[in-house]
Amino acid sequence: MRVAIEAASLGLSSGGLARYTGELSLALARSFPDDEFFLVSDQPFRMPDDAPANLRRGGGPRNAVERRWWIWGLDREMARLGADLVHGPDFAVPYLSRRPSVMTLHDLSPWMDPRWHHGAHRVRHRTPLLLDLGIATMIVTPGDAVRKQVIEHFRLEPDRVVAVPEAPAPWFRRVDPPPAAAPYFLFVGTLEPRKNLPMLVEAWREVRRHHAIDLVLAGRRRADAPAIAEEPGLRLAGEVPDEKLPELYSGALALVCPSLYEGFGLPVLEAMQCGTGVIASSAVAEAAGDAAVYADDGATLADAMRQAVERPEWVAERRALSLARAREFSWERTARLTRGVYEEARRRFGN
Repeated sequence: MRVAIEAASLGLSSGGLARYTGELSLALARSFPDDEFFLVSDQPFRMPDDAPANLRRGGGPRNAVERRWWIWGLDREMARLGADLVHGPDFAVPYLSRRPSVMTLHDLSPWMDPRWHHGAHRVRHRTPLLLDLGIATMIVTPGDAVRKQVIEHFRLEPDRVVAVPEAPAPWFRRVDPPPAAAPYFLFVGTLEPRKNLPMLVEAWREVRRHHAIDLVLAGRRRADAPAIAEEPGLRLAGEVPDEKLPELYSGALALVCPSLYEGFGLPVLEAMQCGTGVIASSAVAEAAGDAAVYADDGATLADAMRQAVERPEWVAERRALSLARAREFSWERTARLTRGVYEEARRRFGN
């Protein structure tokens, strides 16, 4: 099979979309060495490190007409590559339905609250059209909760939508971090409205009134992120290079993920694979399972953070639960399930 994977998300400096596209393409190529996978885009992007020989960079637009990428360019590049199928890992597939296509819908956040996405107008209008017209042959979601939401919201046939769980990258491992100036709680993710960061900061302040504990916010700051300024004990780390993330996770007392809504929650599993306990909202329950402590309001969140500080046994218990939970996920499994969706898309196309 020859598969074209749209790779614009690999032009992002960080975030779940880039992680998903990169790790999935690597796992597909390694798991299916007889297949060929081409990363293509009309935007600059970086190839994943250590890509096997059957994962290659395809082309982009070659003229003015092809710069209309989703209408003409991507379709023509697929023809040049002899691709059997295209996978759009970021809410889109080509407008012309000339080959089987698979779209990944990570969540429904663009349609749930306009305050969560200041720049999602294109996605909000384009994606429903591609689904309504049947242009996307099959749809992948990261879990059953989003699958049910997608089927209901877009009125899709259930057998057209498949839940394929994601996974932490294999290089997330517990390491010995350098000594920190103070113990710290950690948030990892894009700084944006639905991450509920003001509630996290207020809960941390409440705990810090009685304990010398810091809070580190690590991630790309989006233009519409809530206003958060550094203060004593609060550090805005910005984007952290991949090679530094295991160290940051391993040194944290706990990862705190208070999001109002998530499609899955990859940072939760990344932290767990590093043996770090997790305090989270129920938005990531499908990823975290029974290994996390859940808190959906400020008072409960502050109490959970206080327990992590005051009870050393809490850290040891959560470490064991985290490691066990992370072992249930792998990108190899994700790749196998995704390729099964590719096969189903090819079978259905034109029928």
